[in-house]
Amino acid sequence: MIFFGLKTCDTCRKAQKSLAPHFPDFKVIDVRADGVERSQLAAFYDRFGADLINRRSTTWRGLDEATRAKDPVELLVEHPTLMKRPVIVDGDQMYLGWSKDVQSALGVE
Repeated sequence: MIFFGLKTCDTCRKAQKSLAPHFPDFKVIDVRADGVERSQLAAFYDRFGADLINRRSTTWRGLDEATRAKDPVELLVEHPTLMKRPVIVDGDQMYLGWSKDVQSALGVE
């Protein structure tokens, strides 16, 4: 399992704490510090579409209209904190966010 998030994100910290007992060897990737490969971002965008972009973030609010109109994957490459978090990859399954549905699917309710 690979967990993509931010170490400063409260939701990511809650998710990691809940996942740790069930998946003790899951890998954590900080999207800001470690970065995310373009191919991974493209796969995330293919799976989640526009839901992958966090339009409520302070990063999004700080962008001008021309920047917001860029290709979404390119925008995420340039501003990885725009990605909704966490993105959890477990084998061929991908999960976005830390909703009750995601928690249930991962068996960590």
